[in-house]
Amino acid sequence: MPKRILQGTVTSDKNEQTITVLVERRFKHPLLQKTVRKSKKYRAHDEHNAFKTGDTVRIEECAPISKTKRWTVVTEASA
Repeated sequence: MPKRILQGTVTSDKNEQTITVLVERRFKHPLLQKTVRKSKKYRAHDEHNAFKTGDTVRIEECAPISKTKRWTVVTEASA
């Protein structure tokens, strides 16, 4: 089964080797046909503390690293 890859914006880099990534998804409401924006925060493993708040990154699903971390940073997303 392939690992999911998501793209989002770093909202926090205060923890050691961890960043918080806000991922937003858009979809049409099934009945009203209006575009709805939903967002969710993921905690991702950043081995070298390379990413700062405001960066756009890609994260990939992985085996659990800690109680809340199940994602790792793949690369910085190109603009």
